[in-house]
Amino acid sequence: MDSVPIIDLNKVINGCSKECDKIKFSFHHYGIVIVKDKRVTQNDNNIFLDLMENYYNQTNDVKTKDSRPQYYYQVGSTPEFTEKPRNHCDKIKPGIDRPITLCPPEKDAKWRFFWRIGARPTTTKYKQLNAEQVIPENFKNIWEDCLNNWGNKLLESVNDISYGLALSLNLEPNTIKEMMVEGPHLLAPTGSDLDKFGKKNTVLAGYHYDLNFITCHGKSRYPGLFIWLRNGKRVAVKIPDGCLLMQAGKQLEWLTAGYIKAGFHEVIVSEQTIKKINENKNKTHWRVSSTFFAHLKSDLVLKPLDVFKNTYDKNKYPPIEVGLQVENELKNINLK
Repeated sequence: MDSVPIIDLNKVINGCSKECDKIKFSFHHYGIVIVKDKRVTQNDNNIFLDLMENYYNQTNDVKTKDSRPQYYYQVGSTPEFTEKPRNHCDKIKPGIDRPITLCPPEKDAKWRFFWRIGARPTTTKYKQLNAEQVIPENFKNIWEDCLNNWGNKLLESVNDISYGLALSLNLEPNTIKEMMVEGPHLLAPTGSDLDKFGKKNTVLAGYHYDLNFITCHGKSRYPGLFIWLRNGKRVAVKIPDGCLLMQAGKQLEWLTAGYIKAGFHEVIVSEQTIKKINENKNKTHWRVSSTFFAHLKSDLVLKPLDVFKNTYDKNKYPPIEVGLQVENELKNINLK
């Protein structure tokens, strides 16, 4: 992680070409970018994490009332042991660090809550991906303001990274950003009960890539997220203070015809996780992720950008509507 540059988003917003080029370099070589955004504060993250810890600390039957399987769990809660990662065992070849995740993978020992961020289209073929919000009964007065405050700030950061990436690819500045307008963006905090699943090397989220455009991570209070760099090395994520980590998803890989690859990652109970559990004896032991999934618009045709049109295998990245690409992925992870 020490070799990954930190992107100053203020310089990106001002069109600094060197800073924008760092975005392309980092995504291409590492599959991630680390972003410093002065609009995003640890205090805002803490307020969000406090609320989500209280939510996940409810009984399972209360949380399950917020589940919407008819919408592929794309709003509301997803119970633990529902999502099952795709089997990527064939990707673990010589030169690639092995994950802790079993081959084939088992269902994830995590809850998740999906909260829509940003405007949705008035008409779409993919209504299940753009369903109405779910507001938990016990948090009616504070839920919407808290999640919107945090989620909209993360969306702004992703928008600005997309702006900088377009500049670094010699595209019109808003080319990629406009593809995200009315996308089914989701604030997506996971919750793992470390009192139940706190044994070393327990897999909370199995080895996988993300199906969306860019995944943005704020700091969690418990370590355990591991990512794979493009060179096959597995590293523990340590997000510097005041920063966010953004990881390339499958839609970004598709747009760039594989120049940027969707990054693999897993979440486990590591030695550092156990150390933090012991430090927090009088605090909650729910591991909550501060995760945001940015998407391209559902009805957009997903295909490589023109700058890559002569450099890729057309069988690998054929034109497909984003909503269909998402639905195909959801089938493969047991959500549809």
